[in-house]
Amino acid sequence: MANFEAYQEYHRIEDFEEDSPPGEEDLLVHVPEGLKDSWHHIKNLDNFFTRIYQFHQKNGFACMMLSEFFELFQFLFVVTFTTFLFNCVEYDILFANRAVNHTGPGQNPLDRNKVSLPDAILPTQQCTERIQENSWIIFLLIMAAIFWVYRMVKVFCNILSYWEIRQFYIKALKIRMEELCNFTWQEVQCRLISLQREQQMCIHKKELTELDIYHRILRFKNYMVAMVNKSLLPVQLKLPLLGNLVFLTQGLKYNFELILFWGPGSLFQNKWNLHPKYKRAGNRLELAQQLSRVILLMGLANLILCPFILVWQVLYAFFSYTEIIRREPGSLGARRWSLYGRLYLRHFNELDHELHGRLGRGYKPTSKYMNSFTSPLLTVLAKNVAFFSGSVLAVLIALTVYDEDVLTVQHILTAITVLGVIITITRSFIPDEHMVWCPEQLLQCVLAHIHYMPDHWRGHANKSETRDEVAQLFQYKAVFILEELMSPIITPFILIFHLRNKSLEIIDFFRNFTVEVVGVGDICSFAQMDIRRHGNPMWMSEGQTEASVYQQAENGKTELSLMHFTIKNPRWQPPQESSVFISHLKEKVHHDAQGGPPTQLLLSEAPLCSSLLSNESGNGPDNLLASVLAHPVLTASGLPGRDRRFVAPSTAASAAASVLASLSISHSQLPHPEGTLYRSDHTVMDSVSASDSQIKSTAMLSEFASAEMSLHAIYMHEVHQQNSLPNQRTSGQWQNPVPMRDLSRNTGCPANSSHTPVSLTSVPTPLRLGGWTEEEEEDAEEEEILNSGSTPKQDSRSSC
Repeated sequence: MANFEAYQEYHRIEDFEEDSPPGEEDLLVHVPEGLKDSWHHIKNLDNFFTRIYQFHQKNGFACMMLSEFFELFQFLFVVTFTTFLFNCVEYDILFANRAVNHTGPGQNPLDRNKVSLPDAILPTQQCTERIQENSWIIFLLIMAAIFWVYRMVKVFCNILSYWEIRQFYIKALKIRMEELCNFTWQEVQCRLISLQREQQMCIHKKELTELDIYHRILRFKNYMVAMVNKSLLPVQLKLPLLGNLVFLTQGLKYNFELILFWGPGSLFQNKWNLHPKYKRAGNRLELAQQLSRVILLMGLANLILCPFILVWQVLYAFFSYTEIIRREPGSLGARRWSLYGRLYLRHFNELDHELHGRLGRGYKPTSKYMNSFTSPLLTVLAKNVAFFSGSVLAVLIALTVYDEDVLTVQHILTAITVLGVIITITRSFIPDEHMVWCPEQLLQCVLAHIHYMPDHWRGHANKSETRDEVAQLFQYKAVFILEELMSPIITPFILIFHLRNKSLEIIDFFRNFTVEVVGVGDICSFAQMDIRRHGNPMWMSEGQTEASVYQQAENGKTELSLMHFTIKNPRWQPPQESSVFISHLKEKVHHDAQGGPPTQLLLSEAPLCSSLLSNESGNGPDNLLASVLAHPVLTASGLPGRDRRFVAPSTAASAAASVLASLSISHSQLPHPEGTLYRSDHTVMDSVSASDSQIKSTAMLSEFASAEMSLHAIYMHEVHQQNSLPNQRTSGQWQNPVPMRDLSRNTGCPANSSHTPVSLTSVPTPLRLGGWTEEEEEDAEEEEILNSGSTPKQDSRSSC
């Protein structure tokens, strides 16, 4: 079942029935004559918006169609080449087990017994006879031919569909194909929203919002994220000898979606509406039994198809990875984000490219954290195996250099290749003896990018249990390949013996967490990011949520998803409850920033902090994160500040709050002035030259938005820990957090709470380590900044 995610579109049959979520059936829309086109009143907006998004992400019509055709021919090649290898090759001749005698006029006597490649290939007639004599081969070829024809039909349907999308980009969105790569998805989305006002693509709403488009594209993915968040899907298994394992493959995920969303007997009657019977609680037991039967049938179907799928998996893996393993044996030791990790770490309403970019930024920190764990026993074994293998390999290479005829000895090349692979693999288990790691700081750096971390990881970053749990999210590529190969065997048993037992819970989940949105249809209620309905009081929503424990999203996913969506879509107007939460968060950030270190000081420490975190990047956003993460370590260790005085200890929360309070973007410098939550007349980039096009680029703006979200993730996790353990001593200080509900009454936002604007491109002042002599005071205001952590008084303009 390899590449099933890529082939998912082939199985989702077009639904051309009217896109009519109830509520505004009688709405009349006036469309000017010049704008009437085939894109007025689109029947299937889910499919339409999804194809628009895929068209943009896959770089246009030519790239998409070329990929489709190559996938089609790839399947044909695998089937044909495998059949040829099994039936048309004489392996006794190829392996020299049978002598070959070439006779004929002009034949060199020395070449009569020499084997050539055509000698090992059977004639066409003999090859055909072998295939016809094997009924299993004929059956498999017929099945493969049927599947290939089906895929070919789907490819041609996709060509017609994406040609229409191409025309839509050119005529409606006014984006030429050669300019497509210059547009971000946010810019395309902005044009879609503007086009809705002219051509009513959706006739049930006069205007579309960013959230409406996300809901259409991510309708089913939001359900999957919510079910993983609530531990509803049976992906965590307890095995007698292996303990707790997480098993989620492409094939298993495909079966989950087939059963729940778009397969025969699924819960949805079309792409946007849950079947009405699943919305009523009266017959929940009957519906659970019905779902249990569907799961059982699906499990039995997987069991019957298991041999065929397994053969395909083995062949696909062999042709895909053999050459890579031969060229780079260490690639099996590389890591990748697991499929479970992608669902566990995904925000609600987070598109694929946003998720991939975020996890891509977290790849290096997570790799460094995982590499900080070494097994002394495994290291000793690896060193000795490498020594013995290297010794034998050295002798073989020396003999080959002395006399090349050694290569003609049977299996000598095989021995050299195998020994080289063994040495490469064993060296990957030998740690660098010159590298020193700090697991706690590395794990904090990982959190800054992945945004989610269980509470029990904090303070236990150096324990093997934490490392094993991170490995469930960040697995070896070898483990990924092995799981995909085992998937056809394991998937039927998970469906029959585990998923069936959760039928009633699944029915209750879809009934309790499905809401109907006018113009959109039925969506997962978690995707609305409603703090009142799904907020968690321990995640800064105390006093704003009415959710029970069952209704709360785990690990602060509602709150973090709301912040992520707001930052990624700055023009989106959140509903009132969400706006209140964001306002309270900003107030608390400004309050905590008063006791935090000045941003200028944090940036001056950026080079040292980046060195402590082994951060190889030197750009502004990475320097911000490095300063926030490492500053508490510097202050707690007693290192002096810029004026050779000791700086008061601080926490990551106060450092993040200090940067967030100063992180704003001026209206004159950026094309999207609303691209940050914290606005003031001063900005982090005040000293950037107007001619600095790199800072103004869209890519850099995206990096700063990602850095802002990373700072929010750090800050919200720190505040969550303080709320969970109010008496915890952190970094040498007793923390007394101010509840969110008391901020507006007790603290407000004083005029002097805004921070001094700083520059990411300014040259930082070097730290003087070990300086004990006090220098003469240069400025009373600067002394107040460095010693007490307060900010200088400014004019009456406030950054609130």
